[in-house]
Amino acid sequence: MPRIHFLVNLSREDAVQAALSTEQWLAESSVDVAFDPESGALLGRRHVAYPEFSDCDLVVSFGGDGTLIQAASFCSERRTPILGVFFGRFGFVTQCAPNDVRQNIRQFLDGESDFEERMMLKGELVRHGKVVATLHALNEVAVQRHMAARLLFLTLRVDWQEITMYPADGVLVATSTGSTAYSLSAGGPVVDPRVQAMILTPVAPHTLAARPLVLSPESRIDFTVQIQGDAMLSADGQWRLNMLTGDEVVITRSERVTRLVQVDRSDFLVKLRERLLWGARS
Repeated sequence: MPRIHFLVNLSREDAVQAALSTEQWLAESSVDVAFDPESGALLGRRHVAYPEFSDCDLVVSFGGDGTLIQAASFCSERRTPILGVFFGRFGFVTQCAPNDVRQNIRQFLDGESDFEERMMLKGELVRHGKVVATLHALNEVAVQRHMAARLLFLTLRVDWQEITMYPADGVLVATSTGSTAYSLSAGGPVVDPRVQAMILTPVAPHTLAARPLVLSPESRIDFTVQIQGDAMLSADGQWRLNMLTGDEVVITRSERVTRLVQVDRSDFLVKLRERLLWGARS
């Protein structure tokens, strides 16, 4: 019997109703369905713990890009495929329209789906020469100051070559998938998700010399941080670690990937026009 797990954005009533309706339809098709722990407990549905959440044939996320990114954090190690159903504002990563959920799930069950594998990043926090934590990210790995702290002073090296040092609120390294998320807000370039690259974007640098860089996906990027206050290392805005002065952050390509059910090959270009209002008249 096929097994499908649902991850639901509980703040969106339309996403919740779509998940419940899809569950009923799949039950009639003899498919084993379970929810994530939080939504399952609230909705009174069978659910599985997060460590076992990706142990299934397909994960369906009902929400926006944030919900899908949360699913990726559970699914990337096993490479469990994800179908992202769009209930949000921009939805650059989610591809499935709510009205097409059943059609896309049926194609998957019939073995007719296409898939795409999205590159991920690995961020390591190094303290006194030892790796004390490792994070994996689909969108970006970021070093940021806390709101009340003063500027960070960041020394940047790429492939062991020192490039520059600049004061800033932070710095992030994004994948092409993440180029339309935090990196875009910080002034980074929009990159087609089919391009495998590492995009280095300073956050509010206190110098005119700091510019975004698009680097090889096989690059090794590392920062040494001098902190005047508190700073943190984060991955996809979900996992956060406190940093100390002298800590090093090493960012490389992750051995993990996010495997997405592909709905429309031209989806990204259509979204650039429609959701960024390119070409629209005021």
